[in-house]
Amino acid sequence: MKAVYGSWKLAMLISTINICCNSSYELSEPQVCTLCGGTMLNSSEVGHFCLLSAGHIDGRCCWRKNNTSDRERIIGLDLSNCALTFVDDLKEASTAIIIDLSLNHIVNMSDTAFQGYTELNYMILPPDLDCPGGNASWESVGVNKGNRFCEGQKTMCDQTGQLSMLCPENSLCSPYGPGFFQCRCAGNYYGYKCLREGEFPAVQVFWRLAVVTVVLAAFLWVTQRRKAKPL
Repeated sequence: MKAVYGSWKLAMLISTINICCNSSYELSEPQVCTLCGGTMLNSSEVGHFCLLSAGHIDGRCCWRKNNTSDRERIIGLDLSNCALTFVDDLKEASTAIIIDLSLNHIVNMSDTAFQGYTELNYMILPPDLDCPGGNASWESVGVNKGNRFCEGQKTMCDQTGQLSMLCPENSLCSPYGPGFFQCRCAGNYYGYKCLREGEFPAVQVFWRLAVVTVVLAAFLWVTQRRKAKPL
């Protein structure tokens, strides 16, 4: 369960940590776009979608900005005919709306492979694979021309955002990919099962975390320096 806190202090602290920890990752090109050779064809399902969505193709990915202020994100991924046998982690494409995995001899696909893919709305799979989350997680499921099509991801939450049977009190249900949901704390509630109410002690928590991080980094630097051999 993931708790949500609306304070600007917490948002700024988390953003700072993400920037520090992930800056090197963001500067590199997502590996998912180059999982197999060649580039996406404009005539493919994803290529056609990319053209209609005013995106641009880079390797096996279709990229687009939501607006002028946002950075580009992946909206389409074409890994058809890539000799894939296993699908586990494609998190770099978690913003994708369409994914094509057809023409692969996939023997195993992780149950959590598409967890967090809240915008995924169209998938093309080998015919012997089930749609992620099961058929009940999609508006339309069918097999045509040797491929399985999964269209229209359903939400696991009802229209009011409540799922009282599965989410604890003081929380709201939120979609989290095909067949998945997460419970987010409502209002000023936070913590384990959203039982605590009031302002989240962001400064105290992250100040202690920062101290521990600095001490650990210094310890590792000293110990590794001793092991380093002089040139």
